[in-house]
Amino acid sequence: MMQSALDNETTHKKFGMTGDDDLPSTRRIRIRGILEACLVVLGLLCDWAVGGETNDVDGRHVAGLKQKAPPGFTVVEQRPFVVVGDESPEVVRLRATRTVQWAVDALKQEYFERDPEETIDIWLFKDKASYERYTRELFQDQPTTPFGYYSSVHHALIMNIATGGGTLVHEIVHPFMRANFPACPPWFNEGLASLYEQSGERNGRIRGETNWRLAGLQEAVRAGHTLSFQRLTAMTEGEFYGKNASSNYSQFYAQARYLCYYLQERGLLRKYYREFTANSRKDPTGIESLKTVLGEQDLDAFKKKWEAFVLKLSFP
Repeated sequence: MMQSALDNETTHKKFGMTGDDDLPSTRRIRIRGILEACLVVLGLLCDWAVGGETNDVDGRHVAGLKQKAPPGFTVVEQRPFVVVGDESPEVVRLRATRTVQWAVDALKQEYFERDPEETIDIWLFKDKASYERYTRELFQDQPTTPFGYYSSVHHALIMNIATGGGTLVHEIVHPFMRANFPACPPWFNEGLASLYEQSGERNGRIRGETNWRLAGLQEAVRAGHTLSFQRLTAMTEGEFYGKNASSNYSQFYAQARYLCYYLQERGLLRKYYREFTANSRKDPTGIESLKTVLGEQDLDAFKKKWEAFVLKLSFP
């Protein structure tokens, strides 16, 4: 149901340092030698400035994971994450670059300035049996979702990667949101993360696409069961995540996702993120920022426009 960035037909270009190709070769060598020496000194100064511990801590963490991982697992450092998986080493490395690093780079380009403070491990289990077995053995946990989840206790994203990379990209959003917008309300935290469950690239930028959540949302629109945006944005975590047994929390995810999708398709999503984060103290739910960015003061009228937009969408 979910599409991995690994499966996207996305062209990734590598850029090198340029600008000295017209210099004589001996001069280029001297200049490069000076630059390399400066980089070495700069690296030493950075290590000294942070107490010389950063690389040691990272090294110990990776070494600890290699000891913890069962035989047949591959460990790949892909900052700010460490990827651990039991597919072939080549596939684990590809997931680390084409999914994890692709998503990190794209999300930072679009929204986030700061990396998560803690090192987060991404455990990618190759299938349902592996996911359930090692979740019990390594984390003494019982997964409540077939896709994957974040464990705050273990600082780990735990995934059944056979279901696709969509959940992985979704979960990558959350630690970046915590690092950059800790006051983010649940509707936007999950709406933005859910947007990238099905994602690709357009003009060098990440783009959410329609996904499996659409059908349920269209049904709710036709039945007149969608929430007002004032109500959606004001929901507490308990309300949004369905702690009330009568809550249809999957609909809340869908409505939040497709509000973000609407903003994206109008070229307003990044602008909204910046407006919301800049004004979150006086606008903690984001509703006033939404009015500003949309240019709509009557959100009931806007909701009708948004619902018409949703009903015209299709998936697949």
